[in-house]
Amino acid sequence: MEDSLGFRVPALLQSSPVVAIVELCGSRASGTEGRYSDWDFRVSTQDFAAFAPELPRLVRALDPLVEQWDRLSDEACYMLIVSGPSKVDLIFADVPHEHDPPWVVNGSTLSGIDDHFWDWVLWLTSKVDAGKHSLVASELTKMHDHLLAPMGIPAPTTSLRDVVEQYISARDLWAERLGLVVDPSVEYEVVPIVHAVCRHSPNETLT
Repeated sequence: MEDSLGFRVPALLQSSPVVAIVELCGSRASGTEGRYSDWDFRVSTQDFAAFAPELPRLVRALDPLVEQWDRLSDEACYMLIVSGPSKVDLIFADVPHEHDPPWVVNGSTLSGIDDHFWDWVLWLTSKVDAGKHSLVASELTKMHDHLLAPMGIPAPTTSLRDVVEQYISARDLWAERLGLVVDPSVEYEVVPIVHAVCRHSPNETLT
């Protein structure tokens, strides 16, 4: 699917009469992408309020594993993970967004937390792969404040692989406590990528 995302995503979104422009941007537009880089699309719409509720229907053909609005972006951004896995961001640069507060864990939020975590981890995996270790460290601190600390994970770490292991343990405890089952589909796709990339990173160690 990955090779076709540059064509399929604009075609799906432009089937809406209120979408004016959908253009590839970021590293994939400039030809500087890495193996796991996002597919970033800048979307311009004549009526964002009408278009936003349409998005789940419009992207259904991509069979997304995860779809959610970014809680921590400065502009509205609808984020997907599709099988591969590939991360797709639909960026509405002219729609400002106020950052959401840290997650609160309960029966209604655990699934959303899981989606947010794996989206963040897949993005960070591409940064590890690109050798951007300072960025990864700062993002893991942000992740701890926003998502991991509410899960009860005590301290930030600079190892993405350690974060993944700590998160899975904490999430499974919360799921058991709340009597929930979290769909593992996205985890099963992202974890092998994390292990493969971190195995070859000088700043990551495997036990």
